[in-house]
Amino acid sequence: MNALPCTIYVAFTGAFLALVAGARSAQAARVIALLTALTIWGLTLYAASGFVPAAGLQDLVNVPWIPELGIRYHLAADGISLTLLVLTGLAATAGVLFSWNIEERVGEFFALYLALIGGVCGFFLSADAFALFVFYEIAIVPKYFLIAKWGSTNREYGAMKLVLYSFAGSALVLAGVLWAYVAAGGQGFGLAQLADAAAHFTRPQQLGMFALVFTGFAVLAGMFPFHTWAPTGHVAAPTAASMLLAGVVMKLGAYGCLRVAMPLFPVGFAYFQPVIAWLAIAGILYAGFVALVQEDFKFVIGYSSVSHMGFVLLGLAAANATAVSGAVLQMFSHGVIAGLLFAVVGRMVYDRTHTRRLADLRAMPLHRLMPFAAVVFVLAGLASMGLPGFSGFPAELTILIGTWQTKPLWALAAAGGVLVAAAFTLRAIQVAFFGRTGPDLCPAMPHPLPPITWPEKAGALLLLGATIYLGLSPDTLLDWIRPALQSPLFQAILTGGAS
Repeated sequence: MNALPCTIYVAFTGAFLALVAGARSAQAARVIALLTALTIWGLTLYAASGFVPAAGLQDLVNVPWIPELGIRYHLAADGISLTLLVLTGLAATAGVLFSWNIEERVGEFFALYLALIGGVCGFFLSADAFALFVFYEIAIVPKYFLIAKWGSTNREYGAMKLVLYSFAGSALVLAGVLWAYVAAGGQGFGLAQLADAAAHFTRPQQLGMFALVFTGFAVLAGMFPFHTWAPTGHVAAPTAASMLLAGVVMKLGAYGCLRVAMPLFPVGFAYFQPVIAWLAIAGILYAGFVALVQEDFKFVIGYSSVSHMGFVLLGLAAANATAVSGAVLQMFSHGVIAGLLFAVVGRMVYDRTHTRRLADLRAMPLHRLMPFAAVVFVLAGLASMGLPGFSGFPAELTILIGTWQTKPLWALAAAGGVLVAAAFTLRAIQVAFFGRTGPDLCPAMPHPLPPITWPEKAGALLLLGATIYLGLSPDTLLDWIRPALQSPLFQAILTGGAS
C-alpha cells in the first residue's frame, strides 16, 4: 500500500518529462508517457498484491500542510480506492496506446494527460476534504485544454460546457465542505474528523450540507438531469480524453458521493435517498432511449455511458452492502468497457473513415474493411449489455439484487434499462459494422483504410482481457470492496432498507 502515493508523484514527474522531451522528439514524449502510465499501473498492481483487506482507511501519508487551518496532506486507502486506482492505471496505459497517432504538440498533449492522471490518483487517495478538493480541481483543468486543442466536433463548445459544469459542481462541493468545517469549529478537514463533528449537526444543517456536496459530485457522475455535459464532452474529446472522461473522471463524482457526501451527512442522505434513486432510474432509462435514436456513433456511446453510470448511482442510493459493492464493481467495469467502446469508435473507426454518421457507416462493410475493430466492438458491446462472462454482468446483477433488497420497485424499474441497453447496442453493432450484406459487398471508400496498428491492438486486448477476467472472477475486486464497507463511516449509511 505504501507504493500508492508514488502514483501521484510519478504522474506529475512524467508530465514534466513528456513536456520537456516533446520539444525535441515526439516519439520520446510518447515513450515517456507510456512508461509513466505503465509505472503507475504497476505500482497499483504491486500494492494490490500485498493488500490485506480491512475495515476503514489505512493511512499512507499524514503530515501538516496548512496547520493554521487544520489542513493536512493526508493520504489513505482501502479496497474501494485501490479498485479505482487499478482502473486508473489500466485506463491510463490504454489511453496512451490509443494516442500513439497524435502528431500535433505531442509533448504538451501527454503532459496534460499525465497531469490529469496525477490529479485523479490524488483524489482517490485523499483522506482530507481540502486535499481531495485540490486534486479534484487539478483533474478538471487539463480536461479543458485536451478537448479544446485536440478535440473534434464542436471542441471549444464541448470543452467549455464540460468545464463549466465541473466547476459549478466543485463550487457546490466547496460550499458544503466549508459549511461543515465552520460548523465543526474550524478544527480540520479530515474526513473522519468532519464525520464525527457532523453527528452533532442539526437536521437542517445535515440536509443542506448533503444537498450541496452530493449534488456537486453527482454533476460529474452524470446524474440526470445534470448529465448533458457528458455526451457533448465525450463527442468533442480526442480518443484518449474520451476514454479517461468516461472511464475514470466520471468515477470521481461517484466516488465523492460515496466517500464524502453519504458518510459525512447520513441524515441528509436518508432524507434524499428516494430522490437519488428515482433520478438514477430516470437517467438509466432516458439516456438509454436517447442513445437508441442517435445517428452519431459517438453520441450513442456517450449516452450509453450516462445510462450505465445511472446504475452506479442507483447502487449507492440502495444503501446496503450488496448494492454498494456492486456500484463500485460497476465503476470498474464501466471504466473498462466505456474506454474500449470509445477507443473503437473514436480511434479505429472515425480516424479512418472520417465520419461518425451511422447512415454513412451503414454503406461501408466495416466488418470486411476493419474485421479487428468489428470483433472488438461486438465483444465490448456484449460486455456493455451485461452478457455473462463479461464484467458488466456481475456488476449490474449485484446492483439489482442489492436494490431489490432495499426497494423492489426500484429494481424493477431499473431492470428496464438492461433491455434498452441491449436495443441500442445491437442497433449500433448492426448499422455501423454490418449495414451492408449480400454477395456484392465492396468497400465504399475511395482508398483502402489504414490497418489497425499494434498500439491499438495492444490497448484493445488489455481492456478486453480486463472485462473478461472480471466477468469470470468478480470476487477478485469484491474481496477488496466488501471489507471496506465494514468501516464505521459506511456502516452509518448501510441500513439495508429505504428510509
